[in-house]
Amino acid sequence: MSLVRPLDRYVFSEFWKIFIATTFGFPLLLIIFDITDNLDKYLARKLPLTNVALSYVYSLPDYMFMILPAAVLFATVFSIGSLTRHSEITAAKASGVSFYRFIAPIFLGAVLATVAGLVLGEINPRANSHKMALLEAERFSASSERYNFAYSADAGRVYKVQALHVQARSMDGVTIERKGKGPAYPSYIVSAGSAIYDQHKGWKLTKGTMHVLTDSTHNITYRFDSLRDFRFTERPQELTVAARAPSDMEYRELGRFINAMERSGGDVDELKVERMLKIVIPVTSMVILLFGAPLATSTQRGGAAYGVGISLATTVIFVMLVQMTKAVGGHGMIPAEVAAWVPSIFFGIIGLILFARVRT
Repeated sequence: MSLVRPLDRYVFSEFWKIFIATTFGFPLLLIIFDITDNLDKYLARKLPLTNVALSYVYSLPDYMFMILPAAVLFATVFSIGSLTRHSEITAAKASGVSFYRFIAPIFLGAVLATVAGLVLGEINPRANSHKMALLEAERFSASSERYNFAYSADAGRVYKVQALHVQARSMDGVTIERKGKGPAYPSYIVSAGSAIYDQHKGWKLTKGTMHVLTDSTHNITYRFDSLRDFRFTERPQELTVAARAPSDMEYRELGRFINAMERSGGDVDELKVERMLKIVIPVTSMVILLFGAPLATSTQRGGAAYGVGISLATTVIFVMLVQMTKAVGGHGMIPAEVAAWVPSIFFGIIGLILFARVRT
């Protein structure tokens, strides 16, 4: 006997149509609002309209990542609500199909949404980088001085700088850290008192040390009068750009940045929350199904308006909890990684209670 029945395909198609419409519809609405607010600024910069249009295409993964749990909720509430109002769930139960088995295709849809969210979380940094390049954000946000900052670069490298002087093309107190993978590709830490930039040869670090860490017990130290790091290709103007947001870094890259900041004594609790949310938000798509499915069976009393009310209220509460999570975890009131899971735990507990009370 086939595990996939015509009823499964029908339920899945009802869910998927609403899910796709919500996943793309909400981001398009946000893009319209953003265009309204920022189009004058882009025109003042004399940016090509093709660049502006393409930048919004690259912004879609970021918008879609945040909207996925809400999209699953809307699709669950409206698809199950519609099936309830037309007595299709009642007919299925009369045929021996339990409510839990009936919504199995919707659970599959939530699993697919979770996978899509994890993928989008890794695509976002590259898409945001392309977006910023198209909008020439670096050229319009650069300043001439910057102090006590860390900069996450490619290949697992983190630069920590005490002072950057763009006009003089120099830096004071430079540390470069690279996370390795073993003796064949060791970790290293380069510390220099100062650095000078040459547009043809790049950065030259002066009067410093280089520690090569082949493993946890071996530390080979070199002292140098001058050193050129050919992987340090960022120009002074590029280093003046504000620190990269967590959404602009992949999960592992953000982890390396957090480790480097911890070693330098920085406060990383908020960054830890942001990193864990890259996993929590996609997984919430499955948790939110447990919450929304039981409520959706009662939408026949209030129709579409009732479904919209449930979905919007739940989305607002979820967003508020995420913001509270960042504040609580960011201030160290509870462990950062635990704080990130609070919204999902909250909805999961309520969802399990409601799910257990559904008539099957």
